[in-house]
Amino acid sequence: MSGTSEGPTPAADLDRSAVTESDISTSPRTESRHDPTPHAYRAVFAAAPLAMAVVDGEGLVTHANDAFGALLGPAPDAIAGRPAADLVDLASDARTWHAYREVLRGRQAKLRCTRRLKHPDGRVVWAQVTVTPLEGPEPRVLMSVTDISARRELQARLRHLQMHDPVTRLPNRTLFFERLSAALETESYEQSGTGRIGLCYLDLDGFKAVNDTLGHRVGDRLLAAVADRLNLVADAAGFARTGAPLVARLGGDEFALLVEDSTGTEQLADLAEAALEAIQRPFDLAGQRLSLSASIGVVERHAAGTTATGLMQAADTTLYWAKADGKARWTLFDPERNAHLMTRQALSSTLRPAIDRGEFALEYQPLVGMEDGRLRGVEALVRWHHPQFGMLTPNRFIGLAEEDGAIVPLGRWALATACRQARRWQLDRPDDPPIFVSVNVAVRQVWDSDLVTDVAQILAETGLEPRLLQLELTESAVMGSAGRPLQALQALSDMGVRIAIDDFGTGYSNLAYLSRLPVSVLKLDGSFVRGFQYDEPGDRPNPADEVVVEAMIQLAHRLGLTVTAECVETSVQADRLRHIGCDTGQGWLYSRPVSPDRISELLGARAYAVGNS
Repeated sequence: MSGTSEGPTPAADLDRSAVTESDISTSPRTESRHDPTPHAYRAVFAAAPLAMAVVDGEGLVTHANDAFGALLGPAPDAIAGRPAADLVDLASDARTWHAYREVLRGRQAKLRCTRRLKHPDGRVVWAQVTVTPLEGPEPRVLMSVTDISARRELQARLRHLQMHDPVTRLPNRTLFFERLSAALETESYEQSGTGRIGLCYLDLDGFKAVNDTLGHRVGDRLLAAVADRLNLVADAAGFARTGAPLVARLGGDEFALLVEDSTGTEQLADLAEAALEAIQRPFDLAGQRLSLSASIGVVERHAAGTTATGLMQAADTTLYWAKADGKARWTLFDPERNAHLMTRQALSSTLRPAIDRGEFALEYQPLVGMEDGRLRGVEALVRWHHPQFGMLTPNRFIGLAEEDGAIVPLGRWALATACRQARRWQLDRPDDPPIFVSVNVAVRQVWDSDLVTDVAQILAETGLEPRLLQLELTESAVMGSAGRPLQALQALSDMGVRIAIDDFGTGYSNLAYLSRLPVSVLKLDGSFVRGFQYDEPGDRPNPADEVVVEAMIQLAHRLGLTVTAECVETSVQADRLRHIGCDTGQGWLYSRPVSPDRISELLGARAYAVGNS
C-alpha cells in the first residue's frame, strides 16, 4: 500500500452536497422556489458517477452512493456504519492516518492521497482518495474516490519504456543507476543481507567490426542475443539465492551485472567467468556464425562508504585493465594497482607546473677513469622533490614526461642547469683539468624541439665549451635514426658536443651501423657488468660475459669510440674491466648520485678514492 497527502487548502464550497433534510432546511437557498428539493439532492448523490460517501465525525460511513459500492465491492447499504478508513486503507501509513484524523476534527481543510486497493473480485484498483469537510451542525466529511488504474498503468508503461533499452529490452543506464543508488542507501543493507555489493562491468571485444562489416541490423540482433545469454547467466547465478543479479545495458556494447548482498569476490569471479563462457559460444544470426569475446572489470566491496560514482570508476578502471591485459578475460579490482594508477595520474597532471615551481633538482654521479681513478666527468640525474610523494627518481616520471611532451621543457631545464653547474666547477678550479657533464636526452626532444638551437644557446649563455658537454641517448633511439634525428645528432657532433649511446647492448647492438653515426661514447648496460660479479674467494666470473664485453670494447676502440661501464659496484668488477681495456666506470663503487657541493669536494682529490661516496 502507498499513500500521499496534501497540506491544508481552502475549504471547498460543498453546500449542495448535503444529503439530509436538516441540512437542506438550514441553508438559506432552500427558501427559493428554484432550489432543488431534498429528494433531488439524494437523487443526484445516488446517481453521480463519482464514488462518494458521507462520513461522520467518528469516521463511520453514514451514506454511500452506488458508484462507491461498485468501485470498492460491497453494496451501499452494507457500507453504512463501517469505518471509512478501512475501506480505502487510510491507516496503512502514519502520515496519511494523521492527516485524515485532522480533517475529521476540522483542523485540516483537505486530504488527497493515492491508494492501492484490492477489489473483492481479486483485481487491483489504484484509487485517488479525497476527503473534504462538509458544512453543517455536526462534523462530517465527504469522501470521494476516483479510479486512476488506467492512468497508473499508462504511467507504468511509459516508465518502462523510459527505463529500458529498446534493442535488448534490458534495464538501461538510468534504471541501473537508480537501482545501484538504492542498493547503496544505508537502510537497504543495514537491516538485512551481507552489507556488500558487487559489479561486473562488461564490454564486447571487436563489436564495432560487426557493425562496420555486417551492418547495424545484425549488430542489434547480436546485442539482443548477448542480452539473452546474460539473463540466463544471471538467472543461474540467482538460483537458490534471494534474487538474481540485475542485467543492464549501459550503452553501446557495454553491459553490467549488479549483485546486491554479494557474498565475496569468489561469487563475482564465478559470475564473470560464466558470462565470458556464455558470450564466447558462437552466435548463429542471419545464416552467419559469429564469434565474440568480452572483457570484464569486476569490483566487490562493502556497501558502506561506497558511492555509485566510486563503484563505477573502479569498475571502469578494472575494465580498462582487462582490455590492456589482452582482452577476452575478467580482471578483479586491485587497490594497489589503482593507487599506482592514481599516483601516476597525479604526477602527470602536476609535471609541467612542477617545472615552473622549481620542484626539480639535479644530482651528479661521477664518471671515473679506469686507469688512474681520476674524476673525468659526471652524469646529471634529475630528481623531483614532490610536495606529496617526496623525492622521486627518474623512473617514476620520465616516462610520463615523454608521453605528454613535458620532457621538452624538463629536458631544456636539465640541460641548462647542468651546463651552468659544469661551468661553475670550471671557474672554481681554473688550474685543474675541467670535467665534462653528461645529460640524458629523450628522442622526443629531438623531434618536438629544436635541440641543436637549444644546445647552442645554452652553451653560449653559460660559457661552457662544447667538448665538455656529452648528450646521452638510448640505443633504441639512436639505432635506425634517419632524417631529422640524424641531422640533429650530426649538427651537435660538428659543434663539438659528444654523443653517447646509453644502455648499449640492450637493443640492436649493431656496431657496424655505429660507424655511420656521429657517436663518440658507448655506455655498456649494467647487465653485462653484473656478470663480472663474484662474492667468494676462488669464484671466477662467467667467461662468456667477459668474452662478449671484451669483444665489444675492442670493436668500439677500433671505431674510435670510448667505453664507459655502468653499474660498477665492486673492486673485482673494476679490476676485470680495467684489464680488458674499459675506459671509464660509473657506479656505487665510486659514488652514488650526489649534490653539486659533494662533486666540488671530489674535484679536490688528485685521484678518486675507490669506495668513496
